[in-house]
Amino acid sequence: MEDDGGERSSFVIGLIENRAKEVGMAAFDLRSASLHLSQYIETSISYQNTKTLLHFYDPMVIIVPPNKLAPEGMVGVSELVDRFYASVKKFVMARGCFDDTKGAMLIKNLAAREPSALGLDTYYKQYYLCLASASAAIKWIEAEKGVIITSHSLVVTFNGSFDHMNIDTTSVHNLEIVEPLHSALWGTSNKKRSLFHMLKTTKTIGGTRLLRANLLQPLKDIETINTRLDCLDELMSNEQLFFGLSQVLRKFPKETDRVLCHFCFKPKKITNEVLGVDDAKKSQMLISSIILLKTALDALPLLSKVLKDAQCFILANVYKSVCENEKYADIRKRIGEVIDEDVLHARVPFIARTQQCFAVKAGIDGLLDIARRSFCDTSEAIHNLANKYREEYKLPNLKLPFNNRRGFYFSIPRKDIQGKLPSKFIQVVKQGNNVHCSTLELASLNVRNKSAAGECYVRTEVCLEALVDAIREDIPMFTLLAEVLCLLDMIVNSFAHTISTKPVDRYTRPGFTVASR
Repeated sequence: MEDDGGERSSFVIGLIENRAKEVGMAAFDLRSASLHLSQYIETSISYQNTKTLLHFYDPMVIIVPPNKLAPEGMVGVSELVDRFYASVKKFVMARGCFDDTKGAMLIKNLAAREPSALGLDTYYKQYYLCLASASAAIKWIEAEKGVIITSHSLVVTFNGSFDHMNIDTTSVHNLEIVEPLHSALWGTSNKKRSLFHMLKTTKTIGGTRLLRANLLQPLKDIETINTRLDCLDELMSNEQLFFGLSQVLRKFPKETDRVLCHFCFKPKKITNEVLGVDDAKKSQMLISSIILLKTALDALPLLSKVLKDAQCFILANVYKSVCENEKYADIRKRIGEVIDEDVLHARVPFIARTQQCFAVKAGIDGLLDIARRSFCDTSEAIHNLANKYREEYKLPNLKLPFNNRRGFYFSIPRKDIQGKLPSKFIQVVKQGNNVHCSTLELASLNVRNKSAAGECYVRTEVCLEALVDAIREDIPMFTLLAEVLCLLDMIVNSFAHTISTKPVDRYTRPGFTVASR
């Protein structure tokens, strides 16, 4: 699966309606491997219910069947998408792809929970439209992304949650929940005026998205609200716990939720084809996910130490269900048998490439060791070439940057260049106070270096097959960890942080009564 680009939406939505003004929606979140099914009667001509849900999910893709006449007096979901969501990619799939029978079978096979627990047998006839939408969405994802969804890995919910309320798009806009009014007039500094941007001090992308979801669909279940308030009470009365949790949460990768759910998708096997750039990229992403998973599991003992004496229900439950779960330690041990202990996640492109090439312990695969040697030799030759040019052309400040698109290239301060650069230097581009360029020798070494790295990625993926299969056997466990980290990020880094930065009497805990009189 490809990176979804940070906070940008990762929802793929299937949408269909019938002549009885019923709409079926399936919202598949690629980031968290979750599927949310909704079916409802659209009573308004403006499709207010559908617009509210689309605003909530903020999809990157909407899949609809071929356009047909909508119920009398209504615009139809396809026209709605064209009119109000023109910036969202729309795909039209044959009506045969919207197969409710196939949708029900897919959910039975893919849902992390038992079908009986989901109530699928009861809902099948009632929710046939959203099951049809699910069938189309899953078909599109597997075809477009080149993956197969792992059995029993999806978190599936029917008809949203009865514990949350919906806020229509007009109210969201007027209440300045996500975006401030008149933002164009006041500029970007006005963003802090919206509720979302005021509370957006979360440290992870998953936590930020959970915060947005909780503002657009607030909780209405009093018991759940009180458990969160109890958690905030304990954090505010126990500074050691609050600051300890804040520090520990920084140890987890920023995109832990995406990484853990990466294993819900298996790439389709491609046979009898020469290894391509996309295959090497997929291998690279898998290796990166394993390294990030190792980093997350390494931080669990620290989380356990901080939460050991926590009293409130949420934190005590996290300690019991996650910190004391021996399966996490078992997977960490399995990772340690294959992955080098010194390997760390890196954001600097060439360091990240090197870490990924050397992720697997030496001696496990002979062909991998040969590819590594070639990678090291070409990397060394590139740096020697840079030294040669510094001396030969009197360019002491010549630098050798790297990015994933270009590979290595030369950066020379313009003040160091007397007249014109020697003809040996090609692809000359002025960039600020520097000149970026290359040579035929560097271009040749770049090709060999990239090829060696690609071979390392593919051989490393072969070495990781058994480990990845073991991880996929316990997908629900990693989904739980992802959900827990997002929830803690929202409660600790947003809610508790906001309270802690204001005077003691600025915030007070609300009380709830059964009925007002």
